[in-house]
Amino acid sequence: MSFTDPERGNASQIAQPLFARPRLIVAVFIGGALGTFARESTVLVVAAQEGVPWGILLVNMVGAFSLGVLLGALGARDTETPVKRDVRLFFGTGVLGGFTTYSALATDTALLLESDPLAGSLYAVGSVIAGIALAALGVWVGSRVFPRRADSQEVVS
Repeated sequence: MSFTDPERGNASQIAQPLFARPRLIVAVFIGGALGTFARESTVLVVAAQEGVPWGILLVNMVGAFSLGVLLGALGARDTETPVKRDVRLFFGTGVLGGFTTYSALATDTALLLESDPLAGSLYAVGSVIAGIALAALGVWVGSRVFPRRADSQEVVS
């Protein structure tokens, strides 16, 4: 698809949106499959005790921290590039999107609330608060481990 740029008077290509690029769709799909496999493996290894699904809690906390590290590291490195975009989509959207599971958190919370309202409330509130804190810690760690390069141009306002 092309259009004429009224300011330049020439025909330009309109870039295909990210969600319509087959290569990126496949990258997210493969990443999601890997993340889902890792989640299910973790849940099978880390058993629930007294109705508390520790495996789901673990994957959501590890996932929140990991996403924070990824975004902190990518955000500390200059501007968005095609490579950074691909890494973010594969690992952030794909792997970590498949790994974490807030739908299972909601289901597990509902089941816990039925059997033990206090445990269910603590599980739900604790999961959300800990997830936010771990994501923030991850952003901090990611930006410290992968600091902005000294030669990058920073806009100061």
